[in-house]
Amino acid sequence: MASIIREVGETFGALVKGFSVTFRNMFRKTVTENYPYEPVHFQPRYRGIHVLHRDEGGLEKCVGCFLCAAACPANCIYIEAAENVDANRISAGERYASVYNIDYSRCIFCGYCVEACPTDAITHGHGFELATYDINSLVYRKEQLLEKEPTPTDSSAR
Repeated sequence: MASIIREVGETFGALVKGFSVTFRNMFRKTVTENYPYEPVHFQPRYRGIHVLHRDEGGLEKCVGCFLCAAACPANCIYIEAAENVDANRISAGERYASVYNIDYSRCIFCGYCVEACPTDAITHGHGFELATYDINSLVYRKEQLLEKEPTPTDSSAR
């Protein structure tokens, strides 16, 4: 009989303890973000979809050195380099990346490619919406990764 009373007391104590946690948190402000109806706030160092940058003159910063591809542990970066010609300069270096693909089905967003880049051509942006029904659409091409070319009105606003 004493063991039954002790067991009922322990069960009741556990219930009170569990409900106290529930009731204590029930009246706190919610921390859930109402995505996509409200904007998402990112930390400054959030690692999202990569961005290939341009310099002030609008030339690509990537010089096709392959260091980012070599540093990538997931082997998700594919680059083909080509020689720059003076008639049509793509980047400031001797070479440029004619093909620059990142396979986001393999990328682990570790940031090694960003750290390895000697020209700061690649960084992590804040993009995160990669959901798709087609795995082939997760291979982002250079055109999708490049930031927009500065227009004359953009440079005068600085």
